[in-house]
Amino acid sequence: MAVDPGALDEGALDELMARVVTDLGAVALAPLLTIGERLGLFRAMADGEPVTSAELGKRTATVERNVREWLSAMAASGYVTYTGEGRFRLSPEQVAAFADEDSPVCVLGGFQAFAAAARPEARDRLERAFLSGHGVGWHEHHQDLFAGTARFFRPGYALHLVAEWLPALDGVVDRLKAGGKAADVGCGLGHSTLLMANAFPASRFSGFDYHVSSIETARGLAAEGGLGERVTFEVAGGKDFGGGPYDLVAYFDCLHDMGDPVGVLAHTREQLAPDGAVMLVEPFSQDDVAENLNPLGRAFYAASSLICVPASQSQEVGRAMGAQAGEARTREVADEAGFGRFRRAAETPFNIIYEARS
Repeated sequence: MAVDPGALDEGALDELMARVVTDLGAVALAPLLTIGERLGLFRAMADGEPVTSAELGKRTATVERNVREWLSAMAASGYVTYTGEGRFRLSPEQVAAFADEDSPVCVLGGFQAFAAAARPEARDRLERAFLSGHGVGWHEHHQDLFAGTARFFRPGYALHLVAEWLPALDGVVDRLKAGGKAADVGCGLGHSTLLMANAFPASRFSGFDYHVSSIETARGLAAEGGLGERVTFEVAGGKDFGGGPYDLVAYFDCLHDMGDPVGVLAHTREQLAPDGAVMLVEPFSQDDVAENLNPLGRAFYAASSLICVPASQSQEVGRAMGAQAGEARTREVADEAGFGRFRRAAETPFNIIYEARS
């Protein structure tokens, strides 16, 4: 149905087109950023000194003309700083975001994960899932999704998990210091498990994930870190992991991906030690959709549409909580699973940490 141009609000239209141009640039920029990261362009600029495209090309064995255009695209996006006379540099903030894997604000993994989730074959499966409701399993994605997701979450976990989140849980740190047992369900590549194991050498930790290659990678990382004696990684899902009773069972940014979160948490209750705790780390979200209509909510809703909701739909029950489930729906799931105590224990701009106890 044709729209009468005279009925359009020019101011609103200009605002919409500005957003469209911004998003078109972002869509085009994402693969360029990933390519630049793979070729070492950001790392080669990590000293912060101004560099020409020819100098950067020589450092990275890449072609100057391609590098020049890449630098200009990054500078137009604010990801690289143009200093004039054909020279570009990374500011300290840009180094932290794009060239330092250990920085708490490193975002490279996010671009890697989103690029993997948007691959043509993934888009085709997702389109079919929209029509059928049968979902797309986590295991059906490209390996870059697994690696990128782990890279994206690891810096935040490293910054907050041991220093803030675990101390916010009643009595958990004392148990782990004394020599307790903890499980990390949906552990992926195991970064969260290994962070806890390094912090509490008297305790034993078990990581579980249904995804075989992720568990194999986690085992390798544990061996590299000399933690093989105190950390085990096993292929198991949220409704069939064993090894309890545990003083702590943790779910890091994964409960909302599960098809039957109530069944998962009900099984978790059976694996808990007396007065054991469940820690649910979930993406930050308000309960009202209107309050999530902001840049962070946009990123989380997009990720949820591409990855989280289809992953849940591919499993039994298919509750599809989504990455923006919010506190009320998360509490509802915990209540249905039989947990009598539930509270928000901590939060960051990106995560809410819930504590559940029987």
